[in-house]
Amino acid sequence: MSALTLTDIRKSYGAVEILKGIDLDVATGEFVVFVGPSGCGKSTLLRLIAGLDEISAGTMAIGGVRMNEVDPSRRGLAMVFQSYALYPHMTVEQNMGFALRFAGMPKAEIRSRVLDAARVLDLEPLLKRKPRALSGGQRQRVAIGRAIVRQPKLFLFDEPLSNLDAELRVHMRIEIAKLHRRLGVTTIYVTHDQVEAMTLADRIVVLRAGAVEQIGSPLALYDDPDNLFVAGFIGSPKMNLLPAVGAATPMGAPALRIAALGDALIPLPPGAPKVAEGAPVTSGIRPEQFDPAGPVGLDLTVDIVEHLGGTNHVHARKGDAPPIVVDVREGRTLRPGDPITVRFDPAALHLFGTDGKRLRA
Repeated sequence: MSALTLTDIRKSYGAVEILKGIDLDVATGEFVVFVGPSGCGKSTLLRLIAGLDEISAGTMAIGGVRMNEVDPSRRGLAMVFQSYALYPHMTVEQNMGFALRFAGMPKAEIRSRVLDAARVLDLEPLLKRKPRALSGGQRQRVAIGRAIVRQPKLFLFDEPLSNLDAELRVHMRIEIAKLHRRLGVTTIYVTHDQVEAMTLADRIVVLRAGAVEQIGSPLALYDDPDNLFVAGFIGSPKMNLLPAVGAATPMGAPALRIAALGDALIPLPPGAPKVAEGAPVTSGIRPEQFDPAGPVGLDLTVDIVEHLGGTNHVHARKGDAPPIVVDVREGRTLRPGDPITVRFDPAALHLFGTDGKRLRA
């Protein structure tokens, strides 16, 4: 039985439709991430699951039981917000046990649950401290601990790492992943950060303008995007997307002509989608898919180099065309204005039609 089932979920405010028919099945123990740009509806969808907003249409079920009209306190959920929402006058122990005290649970059971959660989160030395004496990461762990003690059927996370600095975000991301493996509780996680989505999720739900663009494992979305939006959103640096038209080689074989690469004629490999001569398409290739051993070479000029230590992101262009990004391992000596030859295999190209949908063979 699915832990969570969403069937044609819709949300409107007056005449404005925010969510436009969301269908999703989440398996027990699965870690699912909602990701998308600001305003796509991901936090709204999470609030509907939590019961903080009312569903306009559709059905939500937890463990096969309809939850649309069930009070949030009876849904078996625990939510961690972007703001820690800790009571400043309470200790860590009191903050973590507050919901259980409010529910009338015996003191011995509350203390047992709080201590268990504190051990999991390495909070035992901090139980007597108040929030003002904690770092941002420690406060976030207390907020997570407050959810753990409730022993929920579902964890809901609403951009929990947004208030942390970059280094602490990486650390907490790892801690959340380890916590999920340890507890095995079904988790729904909302973020605008596709790196968080890629590193945490069993499956990612990509949302745009209130609709689902694609659902799949992180690598499935990365390797096989269904449309231009997913191709450009998933991956860092993002996929290079260049306008092209169908063409033919002098021998009559199918090819692409890409104006942004100096009108380069790129032969298409056997099995590639068919593109009629003169038909406009968008071609895409990821920065790391450029390969010194590739059969097609392009002469470009370096615009900017991002030196990242183990690799270098080279922004290079042909003439006045927009730059493309190339992942170069041996590029420490490159400087703006230097010539560079990049090579790739045309089999690595993704092709998209004028409607933005992926062209498939």
